[in-house]
Amino acid sequence: MKNNDRVVLITGAGRGLGAGIAQAFGRAGARVCATDIDAGELAETAADLAADGAEALALPLDVSGLAAFEWAVGQVVDRWGRLDVLVHNAIYMPLVRFEATTPDLWWRQLHVSLGGLYNGARAAWGVMKRQGGGHIMGIASGSSVRGYIDEVTYCTAKHGQEGFVKALSLEAAPDGIAINTLGPGKPIKPTRLTRAELAALPAAERAAWADPAALGQAFVWLAAQPPARFSGYRFDAGVIADTIAAEGFDFAFEPAKATLYVDDFLARQKWYAEYEG
Repeated sequence: MKNNDRVVLITGAGRGLGAGIAQAFGRAGARVCATDIDAGELAETAADLAADGAEALALPLDVSGLAAFEWAVGQVVDRWGRLDVLVHNAIYMPLVRFEATTPDLWWRQLHVSLGGLYNGARAAWGVMKRQGGGHIMGIASGSSVRGYIDEVTYCTAKHGQEGFVKALSLEAAPDGIAINTLGPGKPIKPTRLTRAELAALPAAERAAWADPAALGQAFVWLAAQPPARFSGYRFDAGVIADTIAAEGFDFAFEPAKATLYVDDFLARQKWYAEYEG
């Protein structure tokens, strides 16, 4: 499918990586629905998309609620008739020690990160089945495979996303729906920093972080692949962006050109090839 025929919904698109993913898809010619819980930052993303000439829709969305997600998907389908790509980027990530993690804080984080991926997949599922397929993407990180102090809940959610992707990819395959995760693959702006806080930092400090729109090219690349080609995998955007810069968008695929975790990619590939259900 050509980019100008593709319809994409991105959560957590008010700032940072989510805004960069939205901008990358818009620049590639896709029709973009950017969503966020923060109306002010979402408006800035909408303005950036408009400045790029993208056909876009900005919607408020708390991803922790299934009904709200279904409403957002309905708005997209009402406007453009389909939904080809769902990128669940929204996150709630307070850095808190386990002893300070109240039940409310624990469940709020899980409902946004892991629950948001479930809600998004659930809301998009029927639409993608009816149209013959689509792509669902979650966001990976080092916390998908390792543990960190102050990140017990965050690591739990990111590990959970990988399990969700591995299992659901098997059930989604007959309907042509691909589900994968992509990590940034390069240092990015801390999630907690707002647009205003980022702008107030010294230029040298900002320069240490990867350009989110450049990383967004990796999501555009994955969405351009036939759904049957890759599903159930973890990719890394920085690696793909560097490969595109060196070899072009239609590069000859090798795992080392698309992920920092080559052994994991090959192990999943072997598992899927041998799995009999």
